[in-house]
Amino acid sequence: MIFRTSTTTTTRPALRRVRTTTALRPLRHRLDPAAVEEIPFRASDGVRLGLTRVETGDTGRPAVLLLHGHTASADMFLQPETRNLVDVLVDEGYEPWLLDWRGSCRLPYNETGQRYTYDDVALYDIPEAVSCIRSRIGDRPLFAVAHCIGSLTLSLSMTAGLVPGLAGVVSQGVFLTPKLAGRTSLRMTVAGELLKTRIDHIPVDFRKVGLWSKYTPLFALASRGASCPDPTCQILHNSAWGTGASLFVHENLSDATHDRLAELLGPAPLWILPHLRRIELARTVVRWHDTDHRYRALPPNALDAAGRIDTPVLLLAGSENGLWLDSQKLCRDVLARRQPQLGVTYTEIPGYGHLDTFLGRGAALDVFGHILEFLGERR
Repeated sequence: MIFRTSTTTTTRPALRRVRTTTALRPLRHRLDPAAVEEIPFRASDGVRLGLTRVETGDTGRPAVLLLHGHTASADMFLQPETRNLVDVLVDEGYEPWLLDWRGSCRLPYNETGQRYTYDDVALYDIPEAVSCIRSRIGDRPLFAVAHCIGSLTLSLSMTAGLVPGLAGVVSQGVFLTPKLAGRTSLRMTVAGELLKTRIDHIPVDFRKVGLWSKYTPLFALASRGASCPDPTCQILHNSAWGTGASLFVHENLSDATHDRLAELLGPAPLWILPHLRRIELARTVVRWHDTDHRYRALPPNALDAAGRIDTPVLLLAGSENGLWLDSQKLCRDVLARRQPQLGVTYTEIPGYGHLDTFLGRGAALDVFGHILEFLGERR
C-alpha cells in the first residue's frame, strides 16, 4: 500500500535587513542639489565617512564645520521642514561643511562593521576632516559647531593639539566635563552588563524590529509613563535608549520633525558603553586606549590638557537638558578656576532640552542667534 503525503511549506518571518555596505544614506534637504557637494572621504584607518560642502558661490566666506551627536547625522542641521542651522549660516555669509563621522546613522557602523571608540573619532575623523577642509578653503577662517558626542570628541582632538588654529568653537550639550544623572549612570552600567551578551545595539524604530522581537521589552519599558503614543518618541524622549534620560522637550518639536525621529536618530551601540562609562566616571573626556601606541597622540585626560585649547569656546546648553544636566555650566566653572586664560563663555537657553536646541521648531529664533553672535565677533 502506498501512502501519499502532501508537502507543506512553513512561511518563516523575514529576517531584519541590516545595512552592511558603507554607502551613505542620502541627505534630506531643500537646497539646490547643485549646491550640495558630497566629497569622497575616508579616514586614514580605512573607514569611509561622509563630508558635505554647501556651495554658496562666494569663495571668500568663513567656513563652519558642523558635527552631529552619536546616532544622529548631518541631517540634524538640514531639516527641510523648518529653518535650520545651514539656512541661517548661508544667509549670514558662512560656508557650511558637514561631517558624518563614524557614529552617524547615515553609515552602518553602529549596527555592523568594525567597532570603534571615541578615540578613533578624535584621532582620525575630526582632525582629518579639518585637514581636508583647510586644503580647500586656504587661509579663510574655520569655525566648528559641535553637538553632544561630536563636541565631546572634538574636545579630545583640541586638547591633543590635532586641530589647531580654529577661529572659534561652539559646543552644545557637553564638552570637557560630562555629567549624567545618577539613575542614568546606573541604568547605563546595569544595562551594559545585562544586555551585552544578548544584543549589541538598541534600535529606535519599532516598525523595523516588530512586536515579537528581543527588543520589545526595551520598548515596553520606555513606554511606562509616556504621554506620547509613538514608540520611537518614547524610547528617545522618555528613556534615551533605556537610560531613563530625556533627549528633548517634546513641545519644542514640530509634527514633521517628530514624525522623522527614527530617521534623524539611529540605533545606539552598546559596545561603546565601556568608554562612555569611563568618561562619565572620570567626569572628563579620557582616552580609552592606554596601551595601543597609535593613540598616544591623545591625552589620557583631556581636562588636564585643557591648556592646549587655542581658540575661544562658547558652551551652549538648554535649561531643561535631561541628558547631560548642567555639564556645560560645570565646565565653565572648572575652566574658570583651572585655565582662566581660556576664552570660555556659557549661555543657557531657557525652555530647551538637548536635541531641540537644533531640531526645535523655534531654534532659529531662540538658539541660532547666540551662535551667530559668537561667530560674528570672530570672523
